Amino acid sequence: MKNWITILLLGSVLFFQNCYSFRGISIDPTISTFYVAPFENRSPNATPTLAPDFTERLKDKIRNESRLIYSDTDPDVEFTGAISTFNVTSEAPQPGEQVAFNRLTIGVSVEYINNREPDEKKRVTKINKSFYSEFPSDQNLFDVQDELIQTITTQLVEDIFTAAFTNW
Repeated sequence: MKNWITILLLGSVLFFQNCYSFRGISIDPTISTFYVAPFENRSPNATPTLAPDFTERLKDKIRNESRLIYSDTDPDVEFTGAISTFNVTSEAPQPGEQVAFNRLTIGVSVEYINNREPDEKKRVTKINKSFYSEFPSDQNLFDVQDELIQTITTQLVEDIFTAAFTNW
């Protein structure tokens, strides 16, 4: 009797694992391919490698966390976009005209195009996201820039993925 309960429980877990994703991803079953166009760099202050690196990170996220296959020929869904903001601002002023920390903000503008959507009005979704990370005012941006960009772009890619593929 114990073995039957164990087998039934294990079978149920395996069955429901295929029915529901805890990630909340909801991709139409007719969609099987995606394309990410090279992002443009529209922010004069951004590092030269930011746009191509961001493009690759978004591709990797979709490849690794969905069933979609990358295709640059007649894709079902497409992402196009640009790095729109790359700003450093001083935050939290302290007495004596000192600043406690600086903030690096990166913003992206993305168009998500669903080529399988029959309604022209619903085919293109515009996604504008920005995220920031802070660093102490006594540190030089160039010393912490790579780490900050990594943190910020990870969040931006997650936000874009979530906006495109979930029904939250």
